[in-house]
Amino acid sequence: MSGSPPGTVSFVPSHQDDLNHLHLPQVMRTEGQSAEVEDKTHDRERDWELDPANPRNWSPAKKWTTTSLVALYTFVTPLASSIMAPGLLDVAIKFGITDPTVIALTLSIFLLSFAIGPLFAAPLSEVYGRVWVLHLANFFFFTFNLGCALSRNTVSFIVFRFLAGLAGSAPIACGGGVVSDLFAERDRASAVALYSIGPLIGPAIGPVMGGFIAESVGVLYVFYVVIAISGVAAVIGIPLLRETYAPVIRLRLDNMAPDPEKTTVGHPAPQDEMGKWAYLWLNLKRPIILLTRSFVLFILSLYMALMYGIYYLMFATFPGLFSKVYHFSTGIGGLTYMGTGVGFLTASWFGARVSSKIYTYLAAKNGGKGKPEMRIPALIFGSFFVPVGLLWYGWSAQAKAHFMMPIIGTAIFGFGLMTSFLPIQLYLVDTFTYAASAIAAASMFRSLLGFAFPLFGEQMFASLGYGGGNSLLAGLAIIIGIPFPVWIYFAGECIRAKSSLTR
Repeated sequence: MSGSPPGTVSFVPSHQDDLNHLHLPQVMRTEGQSAEVEDKTHDRERDWELDPANPRNWSPAKKWTTTSLVALYTFVTPLASSIMAPGLLDVAIKFGITDPTVIALTLSIFLLSFAIGPLFAAPLSEVYGRVWVLHLANFFFFTFNLGCALSRNTVSFIVFRFLAGLAGSAPIACGGGVVSDLFAERDRASAVALYSIGPLIGPAIGPVMGGFIAESVGVLYVFYVVIAISGVAAVIGIPLLRETYAPVIRLRLDNMAPDPEKTTVGHPAPQDEMGKWAYLWLNLKRPIILLTRSFVLFILSLYMALMYGIYYLMFATFPGLFSKVYHFSTGIGGLTYMGTGVGFLTASWFGARVSSKIYTYLAAKNGGKGKPEMRIPALIFGSFFVPVGLLWYGWSAQAKAHFMMPIIGTAIFGFGLMTSFLPIQLYLVDTFTYAASAIAAASMFRSLLGFAFPLFGEQMFASLGYGGGNSLLAGLAIIIGIPFPVWIYFAGECIRAKSSLTR
């Protein structure tokens, strides 16, 4: 991005946002003055819809370049979350760790800060713009991973892992907002599929790389790979990535406009009226408000979080399963993570096509007008595969069947996860006025469970076995993942109509 960092930007969307519980001071005007201002505002909004600077009007090449760059950023950080998974036992030996919970903590602490980071990154992107948040976060992510590689004791390693997760959460938090900035509702499915590959395929590819690196040169060297990929992303992204957030772009255009009236009409500045820090605090707390005040967001985030927690539970327990039961080496053990990766890639292609076709079909039946609830049938379809994959994986591992059997089960689970993940992301982007904050709220929730599940995984499987433990998880996936999406499909429109949080 060229130019200096933007100043604080107000975002007053077309729909009134009362999340702040504040009523901004209104300037008293006569009826004639109000009418004149309204006419000018209407003209400006109409001009903006046709303006080439509007990201919705960018060329397809520019849109997809931007989406691909954000997808690259969102690939690097989840990759770092799991790349050390096959070498967990090596980490334990290197740092002298004997407690299985602490061993799992070295992996999952990344996800704890991954849950906290979006609460800051997403709102900041809605105040200062997407690009500066992405670039600065990538710089800090680079630095903290270098700290992981150079760590000499358990405490410093865990601290740097925590800080790396904090910085690495920014692309996850901002990516959905970028897609919302660039694409209209009916065109988003493929873009969201591309953006969503990173958070899901990254953790699957990471262990494949990490297993052989840990086995050949040492587990801490995996972080140099992360540093290199992060550096490549910066070299490509800094010159090519452009700001997509409309309020930031419009403010810059206004500041360059020769007509001083254009800097005021249609752009009220609440941060000037309530104070910069008060306005920033308003944006920072928005994800929590969305999560606690919208039951639809809460339940979809809960389901996503459950699947994500199970996903990372697999990462933490694969090394023990495949080394002790199937006697795989660290390097070969990393290949076992490819099952979920195959499921993700299949679902990314298939899920995007199915989601688009269902949405287009239902919109055509509705007179050409799409609704967020038209994303839900694809979610219901994907939800059936999640428990099937878990049961297949768990009971084949319990029976010590051929090693391909549990891997096939993880592929089925990965297919269901990604097929469900995509329509949830689309629904949140379509539904909520502040898409980045809604995605941040969901990301926070899922990362918390991704952090927590590995901590009790070994104990649960030791008590219930792989079959019983995965049956319990499959039951939870059925209870949360089947009836609630059906309810949202039929009642979602009515709920949205009564909510001030939605578009």
